[in-house]
Amino acid sequence: MAELTPLQASVRSDAAEQDAADVSRVLSGDMAAFEDIVRRWQGPLVNMAWRYCRDRSRAEELAQDALLRAWRGLASWRRESSFSTWLFALAANVFRNELRRFPTVTLPLEEAPEPAQSPRQHDELWERSLNERLRQAVLALPLRYREPVLLFYFHEMDLSAAAATLHMPEGTMKARLARARELLRRRFPQLNRPFASAPPHSSQKAGSK
Repeated sequence: MAELTPLQASVRSDAAEQDAADVSRVLSGDMAAFEDIVRRWQGPLVNMAWRYCRDRSRAEELAQDALLRAWRGLASWRRESSFSTWLFALAANVFRNELRRFPTVTLPLEEAPEPAQSPRQHDELWERSLNERLRQAVLALPLRYREPVLLFYFHEMDLSAAAATLHMPEGTMKARLARARELLRRRFPQLNRPFASAPPHSSQKAGSK
């Protein structure tokens, strides 16, 4: 996984400063400042929700629900972590609870069909054009393993951010990723190469939050 470039680090720092400034404005009574937060994070939240439910319309509704919960609970952000980490943790809880109430229908893992083609490059597999049958297999994982895979591989969070989002220690996050890879390899032996390596302790993905 690639280290952040100086430009990417600068962009992330600027976004974090904008988040903090906008939150302060909202808490001071400037409700219009929340529109900037919505513009900045609505797209990423919709993308995250879609990876949970695979339904664009439902993903947009889930993202709106998460933003509403964030607005109502904005004062609970204690600035101990970045605003984005707090927001995605809140959103993950919203998505998880909603999907428990109205679950997305998925096949059991043992019934998920084999990928049509052998995987080629890691980036192509996870970041560009994942085979639809492989996505079905990931969605068939038990929730405790599916969420870490969705955040780490699909949402491109680094290990620490994904662990913080799910309110678990990094060691637990690594263990669940390892278990998820093991389950997928058992079902699809040809996936051994893309799942061969465990996540590093501190390396970050370029798109992490």
